[in-house]
Amino acid sequence: MKKFKVLGSGCAKCVKTAEMLERIAQELNVSVEVSKETNIEAIMGYGVMSTPAVVLDEVLVHSGSIPNRDKIENWLK
Repeated sequence: MKKFKVLGSGCAKCVKTAEMLERIAQELNVSVEVSKETNIEAIMGYGVMSTPAVVLDEVLVHSGSIPNRDKIENWLK
């Protein structure tokens, strides 16, 4: 199972990012766990300066925008 964290304040872009991760994983029949991290200190611990950001298995893989579908599909492979 892949573990994703969506880092951000809980804004609309952060919510959409989490929804996209869950929806695309379901479409591809991949088991994922998606959590949201809103604690600013925890977010800064990943070195993130702009959100939304995505952490996959404790590795920062994206920040500053909603990731596109191709990027998400590559993470799920």
